Amino acid sequence: MTTDSMPHGKSVEVHGIFQKIADYYDRMNFIMTLGRHRRWCREVAERAAPAAGGDLLDLATGTGVIALEAARIHPTVTVTGADFSERMLAHARTKPGADVIRWRQADAAHLPFGDESFDAITEGYLLRNVEDLEAVLCEQHRVLRPGGRLVILETCPPSGPVKPVVEWGMRTIVPLLGHLVSGDRSSYTYLESSTRDFESPQQVADLLRRTGFRDIGWRKKFFGTNVILWAAKAR
Repeated sequence: MTTDSMPHGKSVEVHGIFQKIADYYDRMNFIMTLGRHRRWCREVAERAAPAAGGDLLDLATGTGVIALEAARIHPTVTVTGADFSERMLAHARTKPGADVIRWRQADAAHLPFGDESFDAITEGYLLRNVEDLEAVLCEQHRVLRPGGRLVILETCPPSGPVKPVVEWGMRTIVPLLGHLVSGDRSSYTYLESSTRDFESPQQVADLLRRTGFRDIGWRKKFFGTNVILWAAKAR
């Protein structure tokens, strides 16, 4: 790992968790979303809509689900999948179609790319795991070309009448599934708590606006526990 991609502060803990869960990450995402995760990743890739022949960056690419969907949907686009977990990237590189992706180890807070390098940026479950949310979004704004789109898949703290039931399920079922599938309750206890403590879609949208993005919207998924947000950089 290079100096620029070395995790710092909270990132050290998060890096350790994602290194640990890499072997069963896809399986747990499938189980926890009742098979919906890949469909959401496909929607993220579709909404990014980079121009033909353009460049797309998939941040927190993990095992590459969004990056691979983007490469399939947009075959003329150059896709870069970046993550700070070596083990996640190792899994991504073994998947069918992975040879067309440019895999890169990188810290989202210090992206090793020049200004205005990409026509679109996608990301999955990144923002709730970073130490400085605004700094990470500023980095994405920096490397995105004018008119480029940012599409985010993220977990969402429960709200509304179903909040008590959903919170109970998250506190109880998610760590239990982690234990049953992998013998790893502690990592999924962190992932559950980071979801409950994260910003609402409206708060993320407000921060995107302050960072310089516009045309912001979102759509909640799966009882409001996940959300897809989108925004654009001004031309």
